[in-house]
Amino acid sequence: MASTSTPLTLPVLPLDDEVVLPGMVVPLDLNDADVRAAVEAAQAAARSEPGKPKVLLVPRIDGTYASTGVLGTVEQVGRLADGDPGALIRGRGRVQIGAGTTGPGAALWVEGTRIDETVPEPLPGHVAELVKEYKALATAWLRKRGAWQVVDRVQAIDDVSQLADNSGYSPFLTTEQKIELLETTDPVARLKLATQHLRDHLAEQDVAETIAKDVQEGVDKQQREFLLRRQLEAVRKELRELNGEADGEESDDYRARVEAADLPEKVREAALKEVDKLERSSDQSPEGSWIRTWLDTILELPWNDRTEDAYDIQGAKAVLDAEHAGLEDVKERITEYLAVRKRRTDRGLGVIGGRRGGAVLALVGPPGVGKTSLGESVAHAMGRKFVRVALGGVRDEAEIRGHRRTYVGALPGRIVRAIKEAGSMNPVVLLDEIDKVGSDFRGDPAAALLEVLDPAQNHTFRDHYLEVELDLSDVVFLATANVLEAIPEALLDRMELVRLDGYTEDEKVVIARDHLLPRQLERAGLDRDEVTLDESALRKLAGEYTREAGVRTLERSIARLLRKVAAQHELGERELPFTITDEDLRGLIGRPHHVPESAQDPAERRTSVPGVATGLAVTGAGGDVLFVEASLADPETGAAGLTLTGQLGDVMKESAQIALSFLRSHGAELELPVADLKDRGVHIHFPAGAVPKDGPSAGVTMTTALASLLSGRLVRTDVAMTGEVSLTGRVLPIGGVKQKLLAAQRAGVTTVIIPKRNEPDLDDVPAEVLDKLDVHTVTDVRQVLELALAPATSGAEPEVPVAA
Repeated sequence: MASTSTPLTLPVLPLDDEVVLPGMVVPLDLNDADVRAAVEAAQAAARSEPGKPKVLLVPRIDGTYASTGVLGTVEQVGRLADGDPGALIRGRGRVQIGAGTTGPGAALWVEGTRIDETVPEPLPGHVAELVKEYKALATAWLRKRGAWQVVDRVQAIDDVSQLADNSGYSPFLTTEQKIELLETTDPVARLKLATQHLRDHLAEQDVAETIAKDVQEGVDKQQREFLLRRQLEAVRKELRELNGEADGEESDDYRARVEAADLPEKVREAALKEVDKLERSSDQSPEGSWIRTWLDTILELPWNDRTEDAYDIQGAKAVLDAEHAGLEDVKERITEYLAVRKRRTDRGLGVIGGRRGGAVLALVGPPGVGKTSLGESVAHAMGRKFVRVALGGVRDEAEIRGHRRTYVGALPGRIVRAIKEAGSMNPVVLLDEIDKVGSDFRGDPAAALLEVLDPAQNHTFRDHYLEVELDLSDVVFLATANVLEAIPEALLDRMELVRLDGYTEDEKVVIARDHLLPRQLERAGLDRDEVTLDESALRKLAGEYTREAGVRTLERSIARLLRKVAAQHELGERELPFTITDEDLRGLIGRPHHVPESAQDPAERRTSVPGVATGLAVTGAGGDVLFVEASLADPETGAAGLTLTGQLGDVMKESAQIALSFLRSHGAELELPVADLKDRGVHIHFPAGAVPKDGPSAGVTMTTALASLLSGRLVRTDVAMTGEVSLTGRVLPIGGVKQKLLAAQRAGVTTVIIPKRNEPDLDDVPAEVLDKLDVHTVTDVRQVLELALAPATSGAEPEVPVAA
């Protein structure tokens, strides 16, 4: 342990932000007034004392002196290396600073006490180990710096105090750490402190060297990769020249194309990874061609291209009205969409939660009503690109989501190809015939469409081929279908349903005059002033030559008319211009195919005998009339029971059983000879036996037919009916009222019977149709019989048809 000894009186040599430990030899600049004053005072005092001039080296930090100084001797006074006057001073030992005193010269004199720093011999074991550790650490550090000549000097120091003070030469020690070493008077504690500082510095140095090595290796790798790429380019260029090919075009430099393209950040990262793979692969590798095809697809997609929506709401509505007659529901929906979209954009709500304001509409209706052409009109009204995706007959799930890139000939799905074809991220995409999608061992395309048509998911749609997110939330999807029941329920739930139930006769005349006729005149090579179709001819074409919900057959009939006129003109049989009236139709295209029942001869009408009633049904082609025929078997030749024919489904068979049971239980009340129903077989037939039929809405029709059969009263020719019947005679609601009433009006029916609970559905029926129909709403089948059956002929026995 250190102890104190002889008191000293010494001039103070202050060291600003610098610390000198015993054993160190330092040069000091005499141009510093404090240094010069201390040295001169020491020289003056040395004239009266033997030995070298002595000074007290004291660190001064921010004007504050340390409590411990170092006794220093002035070894030499002369010139420094830069020519300035200087003094060489050697530190001799620690001095505990006491009170100030007086002395010669301008320096500050203080009294101090020399601190004894000797360590008793022999050294304890733990101290010897500490000395050994310090020397090993110091040697390792000096060798890293290349100071080999200093290593031997450090190894030769055996004194613990000198060894600890030797760390004062370490440049990595801070001033605070050196002051801590200076003020630690115990040599062993001071050596421990110096060892810890040296150990920490070596650890930091190892980390810094590791980081520097890693950085250098990365730089070397980049330089090596750069050189190799340049060499590879040079080799490829030589090979192209050797094969007589032109120099590589810019399109071959995929890295430059990817970096120059306007891609989303994640897509850019994925593309650059594939470019790295491409650059490492050989030209003969099949993977290279796969990567190039993938990169071409990525670069061709319009990731950030969008068309500006036309927010002229009045103009958009005018476009829709000009290009399509009728279809008010879907026109209103598109107008609403544009109005909401405009308001969201005006208020800065174009993107909410990463999703944009797209739309998913399902247009369901019979063929020929304009579902497909409506999609193009919507795109025209919105100012967007239009692309059609035909889904009819698609059975492979990969057609929607794409193939994995590992397959030969892999391609993205139809949705991605549609976006690529449109050239923008917000087109109008028409998914045509979505109800005709099938499924087999290759998957279910309808299930793959669930993500595409879900507004909550399609902003992160992933195609199996692309494997990057594609934002479909700004796309307007229009799906078309003929049969609603053929669309999976989960898929239908994601779409907004808009029904197109067919055109009235007046709407067909307008469509034929404004759209079909001009188009067919052009196709027939005729001018508008050469051939004119009178409105009476158009109305007869729509009413008697065609019977459909749409206008396809009507357009074909117009085309046939114009071809006939053009041919007659070329043969010299007819002069132009020519106006076609309803009287000319038979001579040009033959007799009408669909004469209304009411227009036929009474003896030729289907309802001219008892047991025949007119019903209404809905098919894939829209609404249609449906005749029900009933007959009783001969009691001697026919077996009792119920026979049903006409390809009927289970629900319709049950309706026939219910109708028969109702009449058996309520026959007496209705004044019907129900005894015939017990002993004779009943046969119910639905003509057009090749067409499958099902559903409950023919219940009242079958009941009326059976009641007509038993009573002998005819069913009125001008009456058609629809409704489900219960065992108690209640008439229950059914679906498709609008389509059924349109079919009734097309067939020439004037009176229609529907369930009372379907009365709200009449709001959807066009006013011009309701004006031509006498619609009765009923709650009980007795009301139906009262309305539908003609009065019994007085004095005549009922004529009951008999089935052999």
